[in-house]
Amino acid sequence: MTAPLLEIEGLRVTAGRDGPADGTQETEILRGVDLVVEAGQVHALMGPNGAGKSTLAATLMGHPSYRVVDGAVRYKGEDVTHWATDARAKAGLFLAFQYPEAIDGVSVVQFLRQAMSARRGQEVSALEVRIAMTEWMERLGMDLSFGERYLNQGFSGGEKKRNEILQMAMLEPELAVLDETDSGLDIDALRVVGRGVHTVRELHPSLGVLVVTHYQRLLEALVPDRVHLLVDGRIVESGGPELAERIEKIGYEPWRR
Repeated sequence: MTAPLLEIEGLRVTAGRDGPADGTQETEILRGVDLVVEAGQVHALMGPNGAGKSTLAATLMGHPSYRVVDGAVRYKGEDVTHWATDARAKAGLFLAFQYPEAIDGVSVVQFLRQAMSARRGQEVSALEVRIAMTEWMERLGMDLSFGERYLNQGFSGGEKKRNEILQMAMLEPELAVLDETDSGLDIDALRVVGRGVHTVRELHPSLGVLVVTHYQRLLEALVPDRVHLLVDGRIVESGGPELAERIEKIGYEPWRR
């Protein structure tokens, strides 16, 4: 029997890699999360502010600001709970940030070349990167001059998110976590992001996607296989796309304790 692409079991997470220095009890952000994503599926994680959604996204990529105190994260059957971030990225995990960092002096194409080389474990030529980038920019409807701009420097919110989709396309991950990629976007930009994810999945149908979002509107474009509701660090309900519609209508209050 093939192992799931992603399996999260009993995950308990606190802020801080080493725990409090004064010996006081840590506050758990995630308090026993269970979640399974199969290859080719789109899962949506919804919940109110402070529920732990972005903490889960960051923990999946091994962010040093968070500490796993119990449970496990398995990727294709292998326990990656304590893997370093770069090891996870090389293995095929990808995180699209809610607030992508700007890097002055590093162009998009330079960044992509370094990232692709790290992902493959061998040097990738500038020509190969430019050819692939040109092809993907055309598919995603991006201006070709975009590749010469400094990474996220002066980018609009929509441009930053589109750049994240470009990175996802070119790095060819097996699991993509999109952390509130709809944050700050208008309806037109949301549609662009949604179409971009669809375009990548058309060429890579086995790609698993976990979308972290507050709003049902992005899910209208992505159409998730499963929707999970995270409240106070726990998944309190799971269902199909109809769960997102229900949340949109009545809010989170019925699930708060």
